This record gives sequence, structure tokens and C-alpha cells, in this order.
Amino acid sequence: MSLNRAEQMMFDYVQQNPDEKRHWQDKVGTISARATDPHGAAITLEEELWRYYEERSAVASPFREVAQREGLRRISLRNLAEYLLRVWAPVKAKQKSADGTPVRPYA
Repeated sequence: MSLNRAEQMMFDYVQQNPDEKRHWQDKVGTISARATDPHGAAITLEEELWRYYEERSAVASPFREVAQREGLRRISLRNLAEYLLRVWAPVKAKQKSADGTPVRPYA
């Protein structure tokens, strides 16, 4: 999976700041646990990531510099959302029905 420049910058920032990383690991886990399907989880997380990007653009480097240079226009953070869900979300155990056949968790 490839990330765009903004997604890579955000991922690097989170990785370099332990408090931010813990915050996002918790948030990813919570969103994943509440989601009824992986696509819904990715959409919800992408929206949260955008709000974070906007907030950081006002106060933190390197977000502030990018916003000053390029403006603060809406960009896709969907690949980052999907990646974080894969890496940090707990894997949901496959359930079996009464007859022993697997039940799709997101049916």
C-alpha cells in the first residue's frame, strides 16, 4: 500500500511521538470494535484523521509549514486509515454457527 505525501507525513509524525501513537492506537481499536464492517471503520477513521490534520496544521510542524505553503484543502487520508486498521486493529475472531459453518463477521 502506498501513502500520499500527507498520509506519510502524518504516519511519520505519529510514529515519532509516543503519546500521539498511543492515542491513535486506542482510537483505531475503538473505531474498529464499534464498526459493523471494515469499510465503515475506514470511513470513520479517515474523517477523524482529517480533523486531526486540520488541528495539527494550526499548531504543529510539519503540518503548519505544509498548510502555509499549499493551503489547507481537503485531501484523502483513506489509505492511511485502511493501513492503520490493518496494523493496529484487533483481529476479529471468526464465529461459527450452530452447524459449524463460519459466520461472516461483516455480513
